[in-house]
Amino acid sequence: MFNRRALLGSSVAAATALALTACGSDEGSEATETNGTVVVAATPVPHADILNYIAENLADDAGLTIEVEEFTDYVQPNVATSDGSVDANFFQTEPYLEEYNTANGTDLVTVAAVHIEPLGLYSDKVASLEEIPDGAQIAIPGDGSNGGRALALLADAGLITLADGVDVTLATEDDIAENQKNIEFVPLEAAQLALSLPDVDAAVINGNYALEADLSPAEDALYSESPDGNPYANYLVTTAANADNEDIQKLAELLQSDEVKQFILDTWADGSVVPAS
Repeated sequence: MFNRRALLGSSVAAATALALTACGSDEGSEATETNGTVVVAATPVPHADILNYIAENLADDAGLTIEVEEFTDYVQPNVATSDGSVDANFFQTEPYLEEYNTANGTDLVTVAAVHIEPLGLYSDKVASLEEIPDGAQIAIPGDGSNGGRALALLADAGLITLADGVDVTLATEDDIAENQKNIEFVPLEAAQLALSLPDVDAAVINGNYALEADLSPAEDALYSESPDGNPYANYLVTTAANADNEDIQKLAELLQSDEVKQFILDTWADGSVVPAS
């Protein structure tokens, strides 16, 4: 039986501790000198993979050196960017960034949209939406923007109905008008979702963590987002003071280049990662 209290408690405690570390910390509000070297915080897959491709194949011709620092959560990359430990980060959507800035009083801004990772509903226990039992436990991301995105996915899949006029980027369980299968939602830190699969009936997993768990939204998901018109692009992000930094702008151009788009299409041919434009 899934020990919701233990896992949820540890996840919330960890997220709270990280948020408190970040809260009010905006030491990176002054522009930094990059001098041709950009240090970027990123989650491993696909973000660090894309940055490493650029570092190995495109950066020299652009007069750049790219250093990648990998993180496995969604909070510390923003902390490191805000306090100036890194120059930029690459892992998040704009709704997540807006929520983070509001909660922590930071001035992080988007620089370039790069790719989309379709959100997916996965299960170790059932093989289709129809097999999801009444009263199923479904794990969803515990942060507001990704939690709302997960509820929108479940609504699109026909498992729940959201109230009319709800902003899906801000949706919560209170916005559910009808819960057709009496689903019990289990909010977890995003990094814990794939690990929760043996203990829940299904889980809505962010694209990067699905990839790390060898899950494909095209091949393994019971249901996944369409990349067409998807508003959840992943962005290169920095502080407002560094937004016009020449080296960061060069990196933004490389991230949106035809070479990187082709690298994404070739590497994730199953549609797990799709260029943003």
